[in-house]
Amino acid sequence: MDALAPTPLLDPPLVRGAPIVGSAFDLARDPARFFVNAYRKHGPAFRVRVFNKTYGCIAGVEAANFLTTREGRESLRSKEFWQGLVEEYGASRTLTGEDGEIHQKLRGIMRRGYSREAIAGRYNELVTITDRAIARDWKVGETIPVVTALQYMVVEQLGDILTGSAPLEYVKDIRTNILYILNCLVTRQRPKFFLWDPRYQRAKARVNELGQSMIADMQARAARGELPANLLGDIFRTHQQRPDLIPASDLVLTLTGPYVAGLDTVANTTSSFVYRALKHPEVLARVQAEADALFAKPSIDEADLLALPAINGCINETMRLHPIAVAQMRTATRDFDFQGYLIRAGQMLFIGTSVPHFMEEYFPNPEKFDIDRYEKPRAEHLRPGVYSPFGRGPHTCLGKTIADMLMPLSMARLFHKLDMELSPPDYVLKTKTAPTPGPSMKFEIRVKGLRK
Repeated sequence: MDALAPTPLLDPPLVRGAPIVGSAFDLARDPARFFVNAYRKHGPAFRVRVFNKTYGCIAGVEAANFLTTREGRESLRSKEFWQGLVEEYGASRTLTGEDGEIHQKLRGIMRRGYSREAIAGRYNELVTITDRAIARDWKVGETIPVVTALQYMVVEQLGDILTGSAPLEYVKDIRTNILYILNCLVTRQRPKFFLWDPRYQRAKARVNELGQSMIADMQARAARGELPANLLGDIFRTHQQRPDLIPASDLVLTLTGPYVAGLDTVANTTSSFVYRALKHPEVLARVQAEADALFAKPSIDEADLLALPAINGCINETMRLHPIAVAQMRTATRDFDFQGYLIRAGQMLFIGTSVPHFMEEYFPNPEKFDIDRYEKPRAEHLRPGVYSPFGRGPHTCLGKTIADMLMPLSMARLFHKLDMELSPPDYVLKTKTAPTPGPSMKFEIRVKGLRK
């Protein structure tokens, strides 16, 4: 009866790395390419050594689809990767670090604030906010640091719409805070002693100052019976009614979360959009034509923003080639079989959901910037597991729906208003990986003039 004996599960193969550092430098240099190459060589499960720590990795469509299954939900958790952040804030939990029932309850509290309904009827107001940012930070004749300028635009948009205020004076502090916390406590690319850096300590104090001012504002509004019907109001209302879900110790982390979540992610994606549109004249012409037609209307609504095939195609293609969520991070809650390999309980894992973005099998000529991949009949992104710009599974980005409105509006307005060029005109994009993947902070354009 030996023929009926189950085949023993194997440990995933180890990606060959350099002495001492392992694969640390390859991961830091180009994490998306690293995971694609490892997948091509080893298949959907492998292990990666980063200095003296070995991580598991599951990748490809197999991993993306696994995250959406019951087995995936029950076999993986997020807590360990985010616990350092929670402790640094003196909090008890954060949305990204929770799973199961608590995670779903926290998402439920914040869902309305991040939904399209939160900005319904306010698109013309968003245009005014965007115009204010353009007038301040994108002056004719000047060379503009794109990522920085778009970070300020994003904070102003999210602040006014989601929270009721735009703390522009804290943008640099928020970004410094994100950089150190993600590098030292989440991705662990840097040792913890970097947190003693005075630059981080100043930024940490400033973000705490912002959080405390937001708490004071919410307390005053609550005392008047005037808590707003926005994200911050929903969070503080829950704190009052269910302090077991959102205790006082969690308020700074939770209330400042919208700025942290949107600052790098949206700014990095839209910065990559700017580069790609200016690098491809045929794309630029289509983007400008759509933007001009959009703003020729007396007012705009959600349907108008969804009906922008060139602009939305450019966003989708940008997110394919420049994914923010290169890999998700989880811990195995139990031993489980993944594609014939044994993933052991307690193993810390990278989930390489962006790997299919770069595979010929799913996106023909994958290195080509092709904004028409997403319209029918092609719709290459709709095959299960091949396209994951906002992550996968229970932790799919909660801000996805609002980002789907905010990014096309911002890019349409920017390209409607301004005539821009790369600086220098033959510039080839340089990228960074920390705190999140995106264009270098040195990426610049020159504003040649006003179009409208």
